[in-house]
Amino acid sequence: MIISKNPYTGEEIGRNKELTKKEVDEALQVAHERYGTWKKTSFKERADLLIKAAKELRNRKKEYAETISREMGKPITQSLSEVEKCAWVCEYYAENAEKQLAPETVETDAHKSYISYEPIGVVLAVMPWNFPFWQVFRFAAPALIAGNIGILKHASNVMISANNIQNIFERAGFPKGCFQNLPIGSDKVEEIIKDKRIRAVTLTGSMPAGSAVASVAGDQIKKSVLELGGSNALVVFENANLEEAAKTCVQARFQNTGQSCIAGKRLILQVNISEKFLDLFVKEVKELKAGDPMSEDTYIGVMAKEDLAEELEEQMNKSVKAGAKIIIGGKRKGTFFEPTVLTHVTPDMPVFSEETFGPVISVTTFKTEDEAIDLVNRSDFGLGVSIFTEDLKRAEELVPRFEDGAVFVNELVKSDPRLPFGGTKISGYGRELSVQGIREFVNKKTVYFNKY
Repeated sequence: MIISKNPYTGEEIGRNKELTKKEVDEALQVAHERYGTWKKTSFKERADLLIKAAKELRNRKKEYAETISREMGKPITQSLSEVEKCAWVCEYYAENAEKQLAPETVETDAHKSYISYEPIGVVLAVMPWNFPFWQVFRFAAPALIAGNIGILKHASNVMISANNIQNIFERAGFPKGCFQNLPIGSDKVEEIIKDKRIRAVTLTGSMPAGSAVASVAGDQIKKSVLELGGSNALVVFENANLEEAAKTCVQARFQNTGQSCIAGKRLILQVNISEKFLDLFVKEVKELKAGDPMSEDTYIGVMAKEDLAEELEEQMNKSVKAGAKIIIGGKRKGTFFEPTVLTHVTPDMPVFSEETFGPVISVTTFKTEDEAIDLVNRSDFGLGVSIFTEDLKRAEELVPRFEDGAVFVNELVKSDPRLPFGGTKISGYGRELSVQGIREFVNKKTVYFNKY
């Protein structure tokens, strides 16, 4: 039995019977057979259905958002924004997919040659709990409109949301089997990847989970896309607008109660402005309202599970033992973790070298530009980096020196349907969103005509 619990109250809010092996097989067969007809539908038919899905998301936005907040503790205003963003990605691909996947003529010595972009089949998505709607929709919208079929293995603690997502596509009019949620445990994933009816897999989650999935997919010679953890740096230079940078950095670290792969987790400050900036930063942190995720003025909710809060606490305590200083926060009660700022952090401490998935931020200082870039690139992760400076020309010159998948200047790292999203190093490979994302799960077919 898969049980959903409210991490704020501890109460059980839902149960799902786990599918049997026979039921999983039946679901995969439905998906396989549906692909045979779905791939023949027109872009207009698919786009119309995505528009209807966007309307369904907006029509029941409050209901879906409340479920997100109850299942994983996200503040309700942020849950509402998440549902709205899912509607946006549906509309984006409804408007752009046909152009993004249009055949591309290539001039060769042939009578006619071009590249066509065609669907590949049933794609398995293994998704996490921290953005239970958005992570799924940014996969599903491009995959479905490209002509593929979606199979979802969602995190066990957000299974009500997972069922809601399947219902959204069905209410929008997508044919039975286009998108199915499978209430199963992680121990069933390997067998599903190995199934011949599955043609590819995408995972958003931890590095160990990504490694395991990629290993199985690689053994089966199947395409995989991995969006894994991150330890994004927030680099504040001496010529930054400190007041605005402080506000942005607080949002970058503490939205979704810090439970985001793209959160800014390492605050890297030029030493001569570090004291002034920290005063501004801490003042902003103190103003964050913590409490019931269902309250509209709550910004800091609870962590999704107590074991995750305990793990974060251990990372913090080990770092303090190694010399880090807590200047605000530092206390945990159950799933609630105070917004915490640690200074005097060095690269060998857990809060710098590991991913901290919760409301804790580390502070490290630098003197020179080269030292700042070294501190950013020293991480094993490579999802994104934010730099804050009013010298935009110099910022553009620095961009190639960062090894991450994204560089944001005077802004927090965020995903946008119009731009590719993904990382380097142990943050994964492949891209989601934009034209690059929709082309991950298609057959890029070379077509060549000669004329005698």
